[in-house]
This record gives sequence, structure tokens and C-alpha cells, in this order.
Amino acid sequence: MIKMVVTDIDGTIYSPETGISENVKKCIKNLVSNGIHVAIATGRTYSSAKYIADLIGIKCPLICYQGALINSYDGSVLLVKYLNQDIARQIIDDCRKRNIHLNVYVEDKLYVENDNKYIKDYIGDKGIDYFLVKSFNELDFSKLNKLLAIKYDTRFIDNFITELQNKYPEIYVVKSFDYFCEIANKDATKGTAIKFLAEYLGFTEKEVMAIGDQNNDIEMVKTAGVGVAMANGTDEIKAAADFITDSVLNDGFVKAVDKFVWGKKDV
Repeated sequence: MIKMVVTDIDGTIYSPETGISENVKKCIKNLVSNGIHVAIATGRTYSSAKYIADLIGIKCPLICYQGALINSYDGSVLLVKYLNQDIARQIIDDCRKRNIHLNVYVEDKLYVENDNKYIKDYIGDKGIDYFLVKSFNELDFSKLNKLLAIKYDTRFIDNFITELQNKYPEIYVVKSFDYFCEIANKDATKGTAIKFLAEYLGFTEKEVMAIGDQNNDIEMVKTAGVGVAMANGTDEIKAAADFITDSVLNDGFVKAVDKFVWGKKDV
């Protein structure tokens, strides 16, 4: 029996074209009213995740920064995993030399050195603020949530991820979108977060259904009792999943819930 549904946001329940559909909102409301927990697992900040939680009407703890931060709905910290300061500064220097845009997240605040197209595109309608600094060197990195490297070159990002994984095996490096390289604490994965949250709420990860579309969702899809990939997902997450549902534009989330939570046979 599924006791919790954990969902990614972008590309899973949300798309830039349609936002979050009414069918998805109704589905989530039905889950909650039947006593089934619905949790968000995202690379976004807590404030952005809470913005989405309010839109869909849930008050479950929020998994942010891939799992580096788990906050209760009211903002109380349940779990936090910070990124190593020394490694972070080495990566920042490397990104500067190679003209890679960086988002730096410290104590759940987003900082950039350049107010450019990358940050404007990233913010979009995420409902978060960002802060411009002359240099990241002026920031206190003792509570560094994550780094996000952005470059509009998919092949470059793929190669950069491989390079960082080989150079820094003690951190977590993963692709979360075609142009996004996420850099965080080694234990900051959505899979680890699901284990923690399930135990916190009083059950096991085997009683969880997890659904996502990108490579940063692979760990939670593999950890959950039922792992679902979106039709619009990457080849890697589809290979890791137990089931491939429809696309975000066709309410694949709803169809997965119908199949695995409510047991509908014709989905």
C-alpha cells in the first residue's frame, strides 16, 4: 500500500506551457483527503518549493536542493547537508575561468556574481529572489546548500559533470536539466531524502511512490517502492524506473497515481 507520493516539480507536475493542471491539483487533493502524504522533492529553494506546495495544497515536509535540505512546511529544518567549502571554492574558480554561470545557494538564499540572461531565465516564475554580489569570496560558505552551474551547451554540461565526478568523488554531481549541473553534498540525493522522510513520518521507503523526469530523480525512483518516470523524461531515468507514465502535458502524474495508488487497471 502506498502511504506517500513524492513528486518532482519541473517536467513532472509543472510545465512552462501549462503550469500545474487542474487535474493534477484535484488528484493531489484526493490523495491528501484520503490520508496519503504528498511530498515535493526538488532542486529548488525552500521558498520556491513552498510556493508550489501552496499551489497544490499540501503541507508535508519539503525536500529541497535534491535532498540537501528538508524543511517542514512552516520552515523548520528537519535535515540539512552542506557542501564542502574548499571544494566549492575550487569549482567556483574553475567556472570563472571557463565562463560558466553559477548560482550559489547559502542558507537558502540565491547569490550570483552576474545579473545576466542565465539568472533571468532561471528565475522565470519560480517565485524566488536572488542577490547580486561583487564576488562569491565575500560569502560565508559554512552553510552552503549547493552550487548550480549553467551553460547553454548540453554537450559541455555532460562533459563538465563527468569531469567533476571524476575529480571530486566525495561530492554529489548530477544533471537536472539539459543545461544544469547540480553540485551538492554527497548525501544530498532525493533517494536519501525519501528514506529520511518516510522514517520521519512512520513508514518505509517501500511504501512510497516516487515520480520524476530527470537524472537527479533517478536515486529517488530507485529508492522508492514504486519508481515512475515521465514519458518526457531522460533515457537514464526511464531505464531506472519500474514504470513509464505519460508526459507532463498529458497529466502523467495523475495516471501513475491512478495505477499504483488506486489500482485502476485501464491506465
